[in-house]
Amino acid sequence: MSDDVEDEQPGPEADLTPTLKSWEYESGTINVRRITGLDGHPKVQMRLELGVLQMEITGRPDGRKPHGFESLLEYHESRLIDHKKSNGGTIQGFTLKPDDCQLLREEAAMYYQRYLSLFVLGEFPAVVRDTARNLRVLDFCGKFAVDEQDRLILEQYRPYIVMMRTRADASIHFKDQKMHQALDVVRAGLQDIRDFFEKFGHPEAFDSCEEAKVLKRFAREIKKKLPIGMLERLQRKLKKAVANEQYEVAATLRDQIASMENKPQLRHEA
Repeated sequence: MSDDVEDEQPGPEADLTPTLKSWEYESGTINVRRITGLDGHPKVQMRLELGVLQMEITGRPDGRKPHGFESLLEYHESRLIDHKKSNGGTIQGFTLKPDDCQLLREEAAMYYQRYLSLFVLGEFPAVVRDTARNLRVLDFCGKFAVDEQDRLILEQYRPYIVMMRTRADASIHFKDQKMHQALDVVRAGLQDIRDFFEKFGHPEAFDSCEEAKVLKRFAREIKKKLPIGMLERLQRKLKKAVANEQYEVAATLRDQIASMENKPQLRHEA
């Protein structure tokens, strides 16, 4: 018999039926909500077809502290620090065994469930935190796993994690009406995805990558919100003046545009 089986059967109060009936599952959407737990701390819940997944907002999603650390990743990062101290500052000889990598992958899956839920709730800073954290897992396993499979198995998820981190980070600027900053973040995310495919020898895959397509659509949405720059305003006035046969006005506008085009520092990105 499994060690996980309890000796005593839980009572009727353990039945989740009332909770499930009060929160119906909706197919085709991500059903999430934020609640305050019995301990007074905020939690995030995800409604699944057969139940409810509940996660802590901060720390490890299941609330555990493996080896006294916030997560297994931080435990192994601490191991690396100790290893360097004991070996003259070198990382040579530090490794992650297959079991270590498996547990890190399982932990990363919990963070994935949480950042997906938090994205739906619009809690973008927390999404940036959790996606950046999972990218550290990929880098850590990629550098120190003993087995090649453990070094590479998570890499297939890098474009998705980068895309989610980028969307969340750019959305913070978007909400603050900082459109140029939002666009810069999206462009950097696209470059990270492009670099990923180039690293593995498939640069052509970038154009068909769904994650890149999502970011390109977001970039187009951001561009629509960009403030019109002075140069673009003059160009629009010129077009209107020509259409109305206001040639003297058009000539003046052409001179102004030519002057601005010779002074790049005055341009505004559109």
